[in-house]
Amino acid sequence: MEEKTVAQSRAIMSQVMLPSQANPAGNVHGGEIMKMMDTTASVTAARHARTNIVTARVDELIFHTPIFVGALVTCRAKLIFVGRSSMEISVTVSAEYLQEEKPPEIALTAYFTMVSLDDHGFPSQVPRLKLSTPEEIECFETGKQRYLLHKGNKKSTPTC
Repeated sequence: MEEKTVAQSRAIMSQVMLPSQANPAGNVHGGEIMKMMDTTASVTAARHARTNIVTARVDELIFHTPIFVGALVTCRAKLIFVGRSSMEISVTVSAEYLQEEKPPEIALTAYFTMVSLDDHGFPSQVPRLKLSTPEEIECFETGKQRYLLHKGNKKSTPTC
């Protein structure tokens, strides 16, 4: 199985937020943005693995600033870490108000763990990640630490 670069799987998705996606005060529902983030992370993982992808975990989902109706929301996703069948994807959401002369503002960030599945629904091996820059190497090592931490915590996670 050949290695793939971070750049080969990046994904960017944009959408203008509508009143049906918001509360009466015009704040876009967090779930609407989370769904968009999940979709963007899934595209990134599918580009890398070329298999069916499922979401296994969402970490460090942080709402930095509210998003309002009319904002152009852009999700940017890139691979951070690749294990045997799992992939960690960093997703950054920016909001841009097209009637204003202000640059886009980071609104949300999160890490998504996606798992590659074979045709029978079992985890399947994914290509290794070819790291090209010092930043990619640093992000990979940080992602690996999160992966090992979560892997170790699976057995001790409370059920209630």
